[in-house]
Amino acid sequence: MNDPAALRIAHQARYGVEPHVYVAPGRVNLIGEHTDYAEGFVMPAAIDFATLAAISPRTDGRIVIFAQNFDEERSWPIDELPSERSKHWSDYPLGILSILAGEGYQLPAFSLTLWGDVPLGSGLSSSAAVEVATITAVTGLMGVTIPGPQIARLSQRAENEFVGANCGIMDQFISANGAADHALLLDCRDLSFRLAPIPDSMALVIANTMVKHAITGGEYATRRAEVEEACRILATHRPEIKFLRDATVEDLAQWGHEIPPDAFKRARHVITENNRTVAAADALLANDMATLGRLMHQAHVSYSQDFEASCEEADTMVELAQDLPGLIGARLTGGGFGGCTVNVVEKDKAPAFARALADRYQKATGIAPQIHICHASAGAHRIS
Repeated sequence: MNDPAALRIAHQARYGVEPHVYVAPGRVNLIGEHTDYAEGFVMPAAIDFATLAAISPRTDGRIVIFAQNFDEERSWPIDELPSERSKHWSDYPLGILSILAGEGYQLPAFSLTLWGDVPLGSGLSSSAAVEVATITAVTGLMGVTIPGPQIARLSQRAENEFVGANCGIMDQFISANGAADHALLLDCRDLSFRLAPIPDSMALVIANTMVKHAITGGEYATRRAEVEEACRILATHRPEIKFLRDATVEDLAQWGHEIPPDAFKRARHVITENNRTVAAADALLANDMATLGRLMHQAHVSYSQDFEASCEEADTMVELAQDLPGLIGARLTGGGFGGCTVNVVEKDKAPAFARALADRYQKATGIAPQIHICHASAGAHRIS
């Protein structure tokens, strides 16, 4: 899907210096939505959609960033980098530079070329891929090694503090720490994780509804506020509840009447989703595909009905997949309100599954979807 050699050639033609090239993948979340900022569990996999970053040093004291996708270049003196977002694509790499400088790193002058094929607004985490690609490339140029979990934290801070998106840690973590042919069960409280193998007989079919979403405000922010309100109320009875990770369905049964109805439903989704996510990792480790599929379906129903973060098109996409040959499980993935569904499908049936789902969806909605057959890929690294 991407061509590091072509990016290397394009960068050298533009800046006259042969670069080093780095890659950071996007991700698909198999299960565990809106649990990360509740210090819960998520289970994403890195995929073979990615951001490539070509970087080379400069001698003129400037930082120059070229976005190949937009055919646009931005340039700043190294000591005059913007301190505030401008709602432009450059906010994502600039956010990384701002966080690194704030941590005491001496930034060098450099030229950076970015290219990506993670679909924007699809729920596959294009922004995290840009952030992780940028920090991996810049620290590589500096000769600094930062552990993957710390790269994730710094990248998350760039999005929270500079870009202004109140995201959790999952997207950046899987981009920095993913492993080929595995999903990753992440404990968002302490960033411990374990890998769960995805059987070679299975494929990840990602179906883009073509309905785009944004998470810098609006519905996403409202849902997060409702989660935090439910947590606050439960904590008045059990002070040890710092996040909904600490709450149980029994807590909801006992004190749920005190929680506003919408916040109650959001809390029920987060609490039960944490339980489902751990169980799904156990199912993968046991090669129990039937249980994985059942948990994915339950997760989608909860996401749609309790968290109310789906949409008509995504619900349609999931429903249309249910009786297609080879399906293990299907659900909406990502921040919600559009984007992609993830379908775990028997690999030998995946091409026919993708064609049939695309045909059904277009007939039902009038929208031509983009459907891709993917596999779990490695996390961010330099390409030789």
